[in-house]
Amino acid sequence: MKLIPEIQSAYGEIQSLRRTIHANPELRYEETHTSDLVAKTLSGWGIEVHRGLGKTGVVGVLKRGNGTRSIGLRADMDALPIRELNTFDHRSRNEGKMHACGHDGHTAMLLGAARYLAAHGDFDGTIVFIFQPAEEGGAGAKAMIDDGLFARFPVDAVFGVHNWPGLGTGHFGVTEGPIMASSNEFRIDVTGIGAHAALPHNGRDPVFTAVQIANGLQSIITRNKKPIDTAVLSITQIHAGDAVNVVPNEAWLAGTVRTFTTQTLDLIESRMHKIVEGIAEAYECSAKVTFRRNYPPTVNSGDETKFAVMVMKEIVGDENVNDSIEPTMTAEDFSFMLEAKPGCYALLGNGDGDHRDLGHGEGPCMLHNASYDFNDELLPVGSTYWVRLAQRFLARE
Repeated sequence: MKLIPEIQSAYGEIQSLRRTIHANPELRYEETHTSDLVAKTLSGWGIEVHRGLGKTGVVGVLKRGNGTRSIGLRADMDALPIRELNTFDHRSRNEGKMHACGHDGHTAMLLGAARYLAAHGDFDGTIVFIFQPAEEGGAGAKAMIDDGLFARFPVDAVFGVHNWPGLGTGHFGVTEGPIMASSNEFRIDVTGIGAHAALPHNGRDPVFTAVQIANGLQSIITRNKKPIDTAVLSITQIHAGDAVNVVPNEAWLAGTVRTFTTQTLDLIESRMHKIVEGIAEAYECSAKVTFRRNYPPTVNSGDETKFAVMVMKEIVGDENVNDSIEPTMTAEDFSFMLEAKPGCYALLGNGDGDHRDLGHGEGPCMLHNASYDFNDELLPVGSTYWVRLAQRFLARE
């Protein structure tokens, strides 16, 4: 690996920041301690700091020379409502809250890059360091954009990275086009007429109707969309009734839809309404569909992805970069930034969990698991990536 020596020398300082953030996790839009730490650290390195975008977001701006090009580098800061099982020294001190997705590491890697770039002015242009709140279900990226992120701090392209358990430590994975899916949720309320369970003909059964709806919705995936258009429709909840001998008046079911294109999502939502209404009418019940679009697909632009791959290979070597990694049906609100600006979102291998300190939980080192911990070996890799990405991008014609 071709890591920047000065970044390697600062490993202890950046690791300490990472573990401090891990020990003090904060949920979406509550990242006051984290944003205070980020802002204070950036200011101490002489970086211009702006706060309040997306409520708890922090933006650092570093400009050198007279160049007009600009680049955005983004890290997320929020934790998850999970009770940590690890017992090592930097475990969570906030009960029921945990950095189980590695956002502590993402923040630390970007801080490591900011430290180096502030001390070495060998670039011409503007670097915008974006420390974003509320990625975990709060659409913090959209909130920052709505608060004027790119209007106040315009960038030519924006880049993000996420650690990825199971991918070799320090390996990169990326692909042009969709790399993560859209995230959407639905709820279907079915209303019938209650009756004695021994005399169902006197009522109109919403439970039976809900079951038929659950079956019918899968026809969208198998019969309505093109087989090559990937999508998932999962029903994850069905609720009805309070007694075994009573047909209830109401039932409801809910779940999630994931797609790689908005066109496929439009089709699924449209068909869902028709199927639900048709089945409910057939069984003399009524039904209401509530469909909520949370995050759009995360779609990498071609030129920026090719450029990022070039930088990755420069750092870790061709053999450690998979530039056609299989997209995942998980979702990411960096998608809002990629809707606003061209850019690239990449995965950085977190390894298989062998890096964890003694006292880690017995569970796997997987995202959103109570035994997870970020791999600190990635800190100089990620920081070097950010630095080289910014330097090379701002030097382009």
